[in-house]
Amino acid sequence: MAYVNEIKPSDITPESVYRRRRELIGAGLASPLLALAGCSEAKVPVAVNTAKDSPDGFKTLDEKTRFEDVTSYNNFYEFGTGKADPAKNAHSLITDPWIIQVSGEAEVTGAYHLEKFLKDQTVQDRIYRLRCVEGWSMVIPWQGVPLANLLKRFKPTSKAKYVAFTSKADYRQMPGMAYNSIPWPYREGLRMDEAMHPLTLLATGLYGKPMPNQNGAPIRLVVPWKYGFKSIKSIVRIHFSETQPQTSWNMLQPDEYGFYSNVNPAVDHPRWSQASERRIAGTGSKLFADRIATLPFNGYATQVASLYKGMDLRKWF
Repeated sequence: MAYVNEIKPSDITPESVYRRRRELIGAGLASPLLALAGCSEAKVPVAVNTAKDSPDGFKTLDEKTRFEDVTSYNNFYEFGTGKADPAKNAHSLITDPWIIQVSGEAEVTGAYHLEKFLKDQTVQDRIYRLRCVEGWSMVIPWQGVPLANLLKRFKPTSKAKYVAFTSKADYRQMPGMAYNSIPWPYREGLRMDEAMHPLTLLATGLYGKPMPNQNGAPIRLVVPWKYGFKSIKSIVRIHFSETQPQTSWNMLQPDEYGFYSNVNPAVDHPRWSQASERRIAGTGSKLFADRIATLPFNGYATQVASLYKGMDLRKWF
């Protein structure tokens, strides 16, 4: 059972604002300190969480966001554009049976029931930060399978340069689709080396419970160094592609939504700074904790910055 917090209307992003959200990813990051050097000191609070990660990045020691808040404050447009809408509406999603179609540049393809798709895989515990482009963040204990472990089973060929993902799209089960706020179905993608990185997770649960519908049941992507909208929910298709796949927000507003969307505090959003964030606190009547510094690559630069060596991240944002 998911517990739903009572959320003030002022804490819910209006659709007119959310649809104009954007992220402008700045110049390449040689190191976290170099990335922050371009930010005004007045905009960057002291980061109190920079020394709290394990060396491999799999488990941050940051205080975890409460289960009640993780499951009641969500972006999942298929169930509505308000933050409380998914928790109210996602009960209509049918997650059993669940079929995942694997296609494209791989030796093994086909349609798989979720149980067969995950067969013989060991579920791992991860505690990852999730940073939204709107400026709020959570720390979530996930359970899931490293994406690389699954992709290897399908033996992608040398032509597979990217992996594309597609969410479920069913107007009968997903009332938010009636608004046509984005081109359905929801699509996302990763470069192959990003998909095969050890941090990239296909999550099946959180807080030791099966994945709640509003959080992307029964299986979703979690890419902790990228803005949250890259972590596509309720996946029904995985496609190996030779060319860069289309992604939903990029299709809608290509000048505002890039393919990579790595967290970068050094470049401000046109309407707010990306240098700091509001961690979901959920203490008493206070939804947000005090602002903290946003870290380059969301605090995972040590693990992933090398993936983008030599890239101009202002061009490839």
